[in-house]
Amino acid sequence: MLTKNIENRNQVEFVSLEQMVPQDHLLRQIDAAIDFNKVYEFVEDLYCKDNGRPSIDPVVLFKIVLIQYIYGIRSLHRTLEEIGMNMAYRWFIGYPLNEQVPHFSTVSYNFKHRFNTASVEYIFCWELKAAADEGYLDTEAIFVDSTHIKASANLKKQARKAVPKEAKRYAHELFDEIDKDRETHGKKPFDENNNGNDSGSGDNSGESEMVEKTVSTTDPECGVFHKGEHKKVFAYEAHIACDKHNFILGVHVTPGNIHDSVAFDSLYDDICQHYPEHKIVAADSAYKTPWICKRIFESGRVLTSAYTRPKTKDGKPLTCYLLFCPV
Repeated sequence: MLTKNIENRNQVEFVSLEQMVPQDHLLRQIDAAIDFNKVYEFVEDLYCKDNGRPSIDPVVLFKIVLIQYIYGIRSLHRTLEEIGMNMAYRWFIGYPLNEQVPHFSTVSYNFKHRFNTASVEYIFCWELKAAADEGYLDTEAIFVDSTHIKASANLKKQARKAVPKEAKRYAHELFDEIDKDRETHGKKPFDENNNGNDSGSGDNSGESEMVEKTVSTTDPECGVFHKGEHKKVFAYEAHIACDKHNFILGVHVTPGNIHDSVAFDSLYDDICQHYPEHKIVAADSAYKTPWICKRIFESGRVLTSAYTRPKTKDGKPLTCYLLFCPV
């Protein structure tokens, strides 16, 4: 028998969000596993205690951003629209159906002007510690890789700008080792600004070498990314370390034109500080540089990476020959 539903879109009903959200929903599991009241301790000093307008609950702000990343919503504006229509999202942040969700600009303003990097790092480390206490982390092997994130910047709005050339960290480390060796032989240490010339005849002005780079006039902090068949765009690069259960252990964000091996040190410093028990570092061939290998091996750990054939300067595979000496 054919049945046609009657449109009751304007019907008033009494409903409970608690009953509408399934018991096995992911957000229910997250809410049961994490005590979000801990957030108040991290951000209490960022609010005035006896003056000003009432604020939006900081736990709600962090839960909104958590929803955005868990479900891969592209923008904060779209995230708030989805939360307004999704009963599970509303249940998670504690907003009933008849209450208006926060405006996306308010959420954005708080994370830009109120919550500093330290407060976000504290919450990130606290959540990882909670996962570690429950036995979810396995930090014997650390997996390192990077991904590019397109910046909201038009490639046509660019300019050439002279910026100081950033010295690579391993250059300073190399000079330190050389200075120690020279000290044991009774020689004066090298002057890095003097190109290793200890005679005093070099340029000791100490001025940084300048290089010309393409920068965005819209977002000066991003960089030009162009690799293989990818379209040239302004982008950022997120360098990420995780364990074998896909828990992110550390993140370091750089402009999109920074090579993986150059950004490795800052990320690995955090990993060594928080997870010194790790024994293996797994990374692709971009990280297989002499400096990174030296650092990992000297710390008593193992680097596992893909094999790459030696290449000439023009990128062609290098033909290897074996020489056998007669006995």
